[in-house]
Amino acid sequence: MTESEVEIVEVGPRDGLQNIARFIPTDVKIDLIRRIADAGFTRMEFGSFVSPKAIPQMQDMEAVMAGLPPMPNVAGMTLVPNAKGAHRALAAGVKNLIFVLSVSEAHNQSNVRRSTDASIADLKAMLEEIDPLNELTIRVGLATCFHCPFDGVTDEDKVLATLEKIIPLREGMEYAISDTTGMATPAHVKSLTKRCIDTFGGSARFCFHGHDTAGFGIANILAAMDGGIRSFDTSVAGLGGCPFAPGATGNIPSEDVVYLFQRLGVTTGIDLEKLLDAGTMILAESGVPMASHVRAIPRARLFADLLGIPPSQAVAA
Repeated sequence: MTESEVEIVEVGPRDGLQNIARFIPTDVKIDLIRRIADAGFTRMEFGSFVSPKAIPQMQDMEAVMAGLPPMPNVAGMTLVPNAKGAHRALAAGVKNLIFVLSVSEAHNQSNVRRSTDASIADLKAMLEEIDPLNELTIRVGLATCFHCPFDGVTDEDKVLATLEKIIPLREGMEYAISDTTGMATPAHVKSLTKRCIDTFGGSARFCFHGHDTAGFGIANILAAMDGGIRSFDTSVAGLGGCPFAPGATGNIPSEDVVYLFQRLGVTTGIDLEKLLDAGTMILAESGVPMASHVRAIPRARLFADLLGIPPSQAVAA
């Protein structure tokens, strides 16, 4: 991937929908995934195989997977909290799994009721059980890398120490350096992502997962890029927020990030108009307010600069 190319990973179907109170029908979830794929995303979260008591929105994951059309060019990921969830995912045909643990002990206890070291041991045991031949693609979502809702700012050395325990478990895993609460500053994001890449870049792949609680989301994307990251998690219409991180708001809107990179001349491979249409659909179905700045701009004006024409001509057209 060159300096003028980035990967945007769409997390709306999982992280975006998971804490919406209104149950989103299975056919709507399938339609959202189809629309996102049609917009050009080659990697996305399809959902999570979790307890329906913990996350009621994800109770229909088997049906969602069964109803998806063939998507040979899309790597669909699902979150699995344990081996039971992993076996469900594998039975549904998923080969790209996400395991989440928190750098912060307090958040890990709130999220999964165990210590961070216990979660690392769980990951090791799960990998040995479900994938002894190393045939699956595994992403580890490292929550609270920058800030914990209970303990405050996370020390960078603690993140690196956690990675030192996980990376030896298996070669080639991807790590999502996550601003779970959306409270990270750009300086912190650049510093930590650069340290992660400088220290472990030869043996691990990294992406950045942010939220926009403090309004720093877009700035943090650019800071992570300055730190060496080229893969970014975003959510259509800015849907989402961690149900286990009190006060955290939505994810960074996909539309805003795609538009920013297009204005900067950075290639994303995403069709912005199709992405906007996908967002319009899911906002109507979910009943949640939009969180995207780009969605508030009239489309004619939005595309004028991308087309290289004056806004007046775009409006007239």
